[in-house]
This record gives sequence, structure tokens and C-alpha cells, in this order.
Amino acid sequence: MKIPGMTLPASAAALALMISGCTGTAPTSEGDDGGTEQIRYLIEQPEDAETIELIEGDLATFEEQNPDIDVELEVMPLDSMRTVLQTQLRSGEGPDVFGWGSGPGYAGALAEAGLLYDLTAAYEEYDWPVYDFAKERVTSDGKLIGIPGDIETIGIFYNQNIFDELGIDQPENLSDLEAAAGRIDEAGITPFAISDKEGWQGGHLLSMALSSRIGPDGMDSLLAGETPWTSPDVVAALNTWDQFSSAGYLTEFPTALSYDDGNSLFYSGEAAILPTGSWLAPEIQNGVDFEVGYVPFPAEDGQGIFSGGLGSGPLVSANTANPEAAIKFLDYLMTPEHGRWTIENQSTIPPFPVDTEGVDTSPLFAQVVTDAAQIADGTGEFGYNIDVLTTDVFNDAMINGIQALLTDQKTAEEVAQDLETAFQAG
Repeated sequence: MKIPGMTLPASAAALALMISGCTGTAPTSEGDDGGTEQIRYLIEQPEDAETIELIEGDLATFEEQNPDIDVELEVMPLDSMRTVLQTQLRSGEGPDVFGWGSGPGYAGALAEAGLLYDLTAAYEEYDWPVYDFAKERVTSDGKLIGIPGDIETIGIFYNQNIFDELGIDQPENLSDLEAAAGRIDEAGITPFAISDKEGWQGGHLLSMALSSRIGPDGMDSLLAGETPWTSPDVVAALNTWDQFSSAGYLTEFPTALSYDDGNSLFYSGEAAILPTGSWLAPEIQNGVDFEVGYVPFPAEDGQGIFSGGLGSGPLVSANTANPEAAIKFLDYLMTPEHGRWTIENQSTIPPFPVDTEGVDTSPLFAQVVTDAAQIADGTGEFGYNIDVLTTDVFNDAMINGIQALLTDQKTAEEVAQDLETAFQAG
């Protein structure tokens, strides 16, 4: 059975189609009739054809409202996008509008290279009501360089049916989680569905364990360079996963397991706990026949906090031939009506206020919306997704280091030293 639907209360209000992607052929300034401007909108390849059809229908609505603009939708796999994006933008053959990660490690890096259109004047003209914390993530050198992505959290999904069958309560602290993993393992079920073949997942493992251990102030201190990455807390957060691995609580050979394959172990009930982000909630709710819980990674002395962050949002190429048309398209994505559409149709949470009263969704996603609303209004404590706030040099060290940790090639102390060296290198 699928998880039943429910209606969101008005109190969950918070919350532009923010899809990541890129590709590249030569930009076109006008359509075949000579009077219609064309912009290329490039997104990360969705998981299924249904999603593409939804997006195409949404773009058709924009074109009906703006008959002088045609939007050409193109898609590209994420791995390919990571490889070719900067090259295409530098060559002038990149997209007009494309999705990419918010934060200094992603959009900020493109802005520093002079590859993004300055949207500061557009923000003033259209008065886009982006949350302040989200606007900070797309500010570089005093300029607004994009629309922030959807609000996301990182925590652990767990199979409520397995927990109930084994008499396990929701973990209230790290010791509870470790004890739960032990009981699950004794029952012949893999406790944690851990995949790290692509590498970025390891950064999320560190983000959730470290955020819950030291809280937002501690994370701020690390990211500001006030606390070294060799600190005992960083080592302890890394050791948490190292110890789970040594105990046999993780999937075998996680660095050889893709993200999709790791998720499938959870969907099939072969693994009981899936550490990942809230973006997966829609796929989970549509793909499993058991009840699912979603909680922060626990702290030593309490329930812990979610790592909070932003997904990929639309940016405009500095070389676009049609900046006015591109900005009109962004303005459409920023309307309250479109924000509500994304919640109802894509189960994503925009970075600006949206009235969600009466929205029909699953209990799992309703919880995600409520959690995200606390990020938006500042009423809840949240940690950070490290990789969107750090440099490529640091992220490479984090990817390689955690993969080395999971394969017993490095200790937690050695990985922490690598992180500090990379942080100092900038």
C-alpha cells in the first residue's frame, strides 16, 4: 500500500521550480519567425518521463503568458553536468538559464569566474520575496547572482515496520541509534543503506553527524576558520561512521554502491535506515509499501538537528543573448502560484513564502514541509550541508577522505588532517 495522503495546514506555509542541470549548444536570440525570443533552460535529467512531462506543461503555461518567448527545455545527467558546465559557459555555448547548486562552492565559484549574470537590479525591480538566509547563499561580492534552490534537510529515513517488528523505538540519541543498528543486524537485516560510489554522499554523512554533535554555532566556527577541522568533534563525527562500518552496520563495499542502488536496498526492505536528504521523500512515499519515519541524525545527548541547505536553483549565464527574456522566466518561477505548483506537483519547497493551506500531500512530505518552514522562519536549529559552503579543493578532500575512511585506508584523524589542509589551501 502507498502512504496515504493528507492536507497541509496553513501553519506549514513557507515555501519556484528549482531543478538542476545544464548542457550546451549555441545560444539563439530569436525563433524562426524572427519575432520570438528563445531561451534555453537546461536541467538535470529527471528520474522519469512523467517529471519531464510536468515540466514541459509548466513551460507551456509560461509561454502562454509570454507569447513572445519560447523556452527550449534540455536535460543532462548530473555527472555530465559537473564535467562540462564551466567549459560551456566559458565558450559562450552554454544555456541561457540553468540550474546549479546554491552556495559558494557552486554558484559562487561560477560568479567568481565571471560566468553569471548579475541579478541585483532584477531583485529590486521585481521585489522577489526570497528568505534572507537563502538570499545570502546566492550573494557573491555584494551581488545577487541567482535564485536560491529549494529548501532541503538531511537526516535519516527509517523503516517503521522493521522498527515496530523488532520492538525498536525512534532513536532519541546516538546510543539509541547504535543499539537499534545492533538489533537490526542481529535480525539479518542491513542496518544502514550507505552508498558512496559517486562520493558526494560521504559529505552528507559527515554533515549530519557533525551538525548534530556541535550545533549551528559549532558549524559556523568551523566554516569561518575559527575552529580547525582537526578538532576532536570532527574526528568523533568521522569515527561514528568508521565504528558503524567496523561493526558491520553498513552495506558491504559502500564506495562501490551507487546512490540509486543504495536507495533500492531501503525500498526493498533489505536495509532499515537510509541517511540522505528530504528531496528523496516523494520517491520514497511513492515507492515503498511500508511506513517511513524521518528524523535528524541523533546527537550524543539528544535527538540532534537536521542539516539544512538549499538545492539547485536557476542561474542566468553572463553570456545570454536574451537577458530580459531570461529574467521574465525567473520572475514566473518566483510567483506564489508557481511556488504552490512545485509543492503540489514536484514535492519541492521554494525559498520564498507560499500559502500551503489545503495542499494535498503525504504525511512524510507534510513533515518535511513543516521542518523546512522552521528553517525559513528561524524558529528551529539547523546545521549545514558542508559541500555547498566550501571550496572544490575542500570538497575533493572530503570526498576522497571519507571514501578512504569507509575502505579502511585512512583513520578519522588522517581524514580530519586532510580536511584542515584543504581548508587552509582555500
